[in-house]
Amino acid sequence: MQRLLSLATMIALGGGVWMFLSGGGLDQLAVDANLPATPAAATNAGPGAWNPGATAPANPPAFPQATTANMPVTIGGAAPQLNDGPTIRIASFNIQVFGDKKLSDSRVAHTLAKIVQQFDVVAIQEIRTQNDRHMEDFVRLINSAGAHYDYVVGPRLGNSKSTEQYAYVFNTDKIMVDRVSVYTVGDPDNLLHREPLVASFSTKVDSSVAFTFTLVNVHTDPDAPVLTQELEALAEVYRVVRRAGGNEDDVIMLGDFNADDQKMGQTRLGMIPDLKPLVRGAGVFSNTRQNALYDNLLIHASSTTEYMGRSGVYNYAQPLNMTQAQAEMVSDHFPVYAEFSAYERDYNGRIASRATTTAR
Repeated sequence: MQRLLSLATMIALGGGVWMFLSGGGLDQLAVDANLPATPAAATNAGPGAWNPGATAPANPPAFPQATTANMPVTIGGAAPQLNDGPTIRIASFNIQVFGDKKLSDSRVAHTLAKIVQQFDVVAIQEIRTQNDRHMEDFVRLINSAGAHYDYVVGPRLGNSKSTEQYAYVFNTDKIMVDRVSVYTVGDPDNLLHREPLVASFSTKVDSSVAFTFTLVNVHTDPDAPVLTQELEALAEVYRVVRRAGGNEDDVIMLGDFNADDQKMGQTRLGMIPDLKPLVRGAGVFSNTRQNALYDNLLIHASSTTEYMGRSGVYNYAQPLNMTQAQAEMVSDHFPVYAEFSAYERDYNGRIASRATTTAR
């Protein structure tokens, strides 16, 4: 734990510039996390194509298709709502064994693309492929019907042969990423099976009032006692990322924790003052079989006043009229999400201009 804690001073860099941490030392950024994705306009893929240059299939996918009218299905309690101004939806989605086989199934691939389009930023876990163009191909599919999404992807990680990548996919009409901010947290003592991927974003409104935030994408090892060890270590990760961000106090840790809010509450992660899981409550489940809560978004409640009080599990099987078997072909997890104001807000929930206010 002390080694993770000591990273706070190592990554506090001036000017808001983040660096990639590896083996406890400063190293250069991972190349694949910073190269921009090929613009959507560069592809001629039609609405039915999932692969660059592929022609549309003769028959439409068998799965029902979502539309922009299909809003995420909110499950669970919510805080009091703020109803003024534009909002964004931030989600986390463990796409089970997201590799070449899943992307080559046009029914599944189209469904995944439609699910992502329901949100403005999606933190993705469990990307398993040696194909360096995997996320580029997936984002081309998302954009093939006229959407404008981009992505950043981290390095392959894991203590076994089955390594995984994290990624962020985001709607460029509403969100900007600071590519220099993308880094993987260092873990010299190997306390984490897959070290979190960090990235900073801002909304596309007037820069003086834009909501800026940092996401920490996590996927823990589900096996005990390793899970408890990882949840304990993630408490230090959260503190390190927050300290390294300078004036940025809107740090959102999200992903597949393999633990519900009660389990997290029994660890150092859940004991951080005012750190709040947004998906919680009896009978709230994030897995496809609807018997466990694994996924969540954690915010520092008194700092992230941009949270609009709406969060939950997007049960895509309902608006898409899927059977459980069809839903499980997509993933064994449903996305979890929360809604935030597009504007930076002060402690009282009022829009805060950087030109007239000091940092919170």
